[in-house]
Amino acid sequence: MTDTTSTDSRPVAIVTGSESGIGRATAVALAAHGFDLGLCWYADEDEARATADEAAGHGARSELRHLDVTDLPALAPVVDDLASTLGRVDALVNVAGTGSSTPFLDLDYPQWRSVVETDLDGPFVLMQAAARHMVAAGRGGRIVNITSVHEHQPRVGAAPYCAAKGGLGLLSQVAALELGEHGITVNAVAPGEIATPMTGQEDEDPHGKDRPGVPLRRPGDAREVAAVVAFLCGPEASYVTGASWAVDGGMLRMGPMAGSHLTSDDWRRV
Repeated sequence: MTDTTSTDSRPVAIVTGSESGIGRATAVALAAHGFDLGLCWYADEDEARATADEAAGHGARSELRHLDVTDLPALAPVVDDLASTLGRVDALVNVAGTGSSTPFLDLDYPQWRSVVETDLDGPFVLMQAAARHMVAAGRGGRIVNITSVHEHQPRVGAAPYCAAKGGLGLLSQVAALELGEHGITVNAVAPGEIATPMTGQEDEDPHGKDRPGVPLRRPGDAREVAAVVAFLCGPEASYVTGASWAVDGGMLRMGPMAGSHLTSDDWRRV
């Protein structure tokens, strides 16, 4: 965005999947960087309120809205409502997502559609709705899509997830090309294994966990992802667009299958 220090009001970021993990960490990081928040939650309003309480410690005002990203007709009205209530939309961070672990030949179409709707269709509708507000306001803006290392490399058993995240990565690039003239930057952030409920780790401290196949030897912390998102949403990233930022401890350099499945450090030696 062109101005994140406007004197008339704090900038506003809409964050999906704000109940826990990367969504919560992102919301808190943005609050610390001076944003007010539109917090979208799906399954647990109490956890979203806990996110809002933590953000309030940084002086942030939060508005909570229930959001099912597969309910496509409902998405733009939620963005419109938050823009009206909070007075503006300066950033959108698409965090909400889901995955699958089903061999390709066993995958049924409803499961395929469920993942693609959540990880690609919903973010598209939200991006378009937020960008329309940003263009109308004339202040520029920021869009950050949380993809995955599987935006770039495949994983066995994750066909719809890989297809959706790869699609979201390229959608981010196209949007960056088309929205650049309006001062709107669009980037992807591609996490590796992060200690969150989605990976079955319930926001645990990852520093004591050994991952021989990851060059930095451990999973990531959601706050490490959020720090990159906050940078991309801020004025320092005004010349960064159309990029995909891996936050993966070096996993992509190994290949995600090797990075998560190697059981020894033998690969480190010649």
